[in-house]
Amino acid sequence: MWAVLGVTLTYLAVALVASLTGGSGEFLLYLAVMAVLVVVVALVHLRIGLRIASLGGLSLWGLVHMAGGLMPVPESWPVRGDSHVLYNLWLVPGLLKFDQAVHAYGFGLLTWVCWQGLQRAFDRLGVTARPTLGLLTLCVAAGTGFGAANEVVEFDATRVLAETNVGGYVNTGWDLVSNLVGCLVAAVLIYALHDRSAPASSPE
Repeated sequence: MWAVLGVTLTYLAVALVASLTGGSGEFLLYLAVMAVLVVVVALVHLRIGLRIASLGGLSLWGLVHMAGGLMPVPESWPVRGDSHVLYNLWLVPGLLKFDQAVHAYGFGLLTWVCWQGLQRAFDRLGVTARPTLGLLTLCVAAGTGFGAANEVVEFDATRVLAETNVGGYVNTGWDLVSNLVGCLVAAVLIYALHDRSAPASSPE
């Protein structure tokens, strides 16, 4: 856990320096949001004990998000828009952007985190949670809800900053679609990888 925190704080410090020297007001806002999220994740972890793999995954998500907005790509590489940064890079020209892949990964990961939270809540009642359609639907709804909250933050950025790399309505739509795809894939994996050999239990 401490290693994950150390890596996270290190790349946030590097991103802060890059934002200040590059004059990126947009990423100064995102860094403030990231700092709040680091505290929130730490509190959630202390409360329910997230798996180390999910903590590492969340840290990686933050890293690729920072790199996506700050790391330039060669002018010859295909991008959507005028800004040649990693976030605008077409991984599959005309079909899949780096940004969309990051959205699917990140909010799929949050769906798994939500499932861990549900498991811990059931554990406290003496019940072993099973990945039923109802519970997985709640996790997918939570993951997509967090994704929608992210779009609210991006919208706020367009209101307070003169220039951003957020994109327009179509970009927001594709972000939401990517979020949903990631959440659904996570739900399928949770169901497929669940240990069905564990004995069922019920409240006393």
